[in-house]
Amino acid sequence: MILNTGSRTDIPAYFSNWFYNRIKEGYVLVRNPYYPTQVTKYELNPKVIDVLVFCTKNPQPMLDRLEQLADFSSFWFVTITPYEKEIEPYVPDKKDVIESFCRLSEQVGMERVSWRYDPIFITEKYSMDYHIKSFARMAEQLKGYTQQCVVSFIDLYEKTKRNFLAAKAVTALEQEYLIDAFSKIAEKNQMQIHLCCENPALAREHVDADGCMTKEVLEKAIHGRLKVPKMKSAREGCNCLLGADIGMYNTCGHGCLYCYANYNTKSVVENMKHHDMDSPFLIGHQREEDVIKQAKQESWLNRQISLLEYGLQYRDE
Repeated sequence: MILNTGSRTDIPAYFSNWFYNRIKEGYVLVRNPYYPTQVTKYELNPKVIDVLVFCTKNPQPMLDRLEQLADFSSFWFVTITPYEKEIEPYVPDKKDVIESFCRLSEQVGMERVSWRYDPIFITEKYSMDYHIKSFARMAEQLKGYTQQCVVSFIDLYEKTKRNFLAAKAVTALEQEYLIDAFSKIAEKNQMQIHLCCENPALAREHVDADGCMTKEVLEKAIHGRLKVPKMKSAREGCNCLLGADIGMYNTCGHGCLYCYANYNTKSVVENMKHHDMDSPFLIGHQREEDVIKQAKQESWLNRQISLLEYGLQYRDE
């Protein structure tokens, strides 16, 4: 199975101590975001978790203890955008994030680290020319540390429109112009761009619309074959494996105006007051009314094919 940590919050940036504690304890408890008394227990066991997936704007807090994840395969999305503090008030300096990205790549391997340049929006300050120059500069700095980049355009969720009043959709012509320029930059820097739930017509050389966390992307990262059971897509037209996520909405402290995962700053501050690094829950503790169910977990790794194709020695079962 694939265990996700980053669709709802940024665990590496804000909850790394908690996560490493959960790895040590061997399990985690996760509340259903829509039915909070329904709790799922996931075993953090490398025999059934084929890939741990992280999505972060700051991997630095995790880097000095990555050996604690040595029994797991991991895949990392690191978001680095060109926006400044009025948009991303608490994201670290981009130079520091790029340095952390490179350190991460050196430790886990470039095939297991993907750069996210998203979401893209256009303003007078953040013009198309600004994006092209910023993308080119960052791609040059990350060359040799990743082979892939995820690009998407801003989605105007209700939360986003409420928190980011100036946000506007990127037009089809603007998307075409940017992706055409980005594809040439990707070629120069030996990267493949994966569009995230965007118009397939934008696909071209060095740009695909097949998905950013698909079976194929993860197989390439772990040098193995996955036999993925049929499951409902997280979003229409999305082939990414986004099912099991141990995060919680309204807990990310970056404060990005475009964020879909935070309702508002007040909710985030209040939730983070209840974080206990020793709790099996990301926020708070078990309640009397909680109903805890064990997740159905099984490995999707087709070990026979993987061994034949890659000649790798996998863990004993």
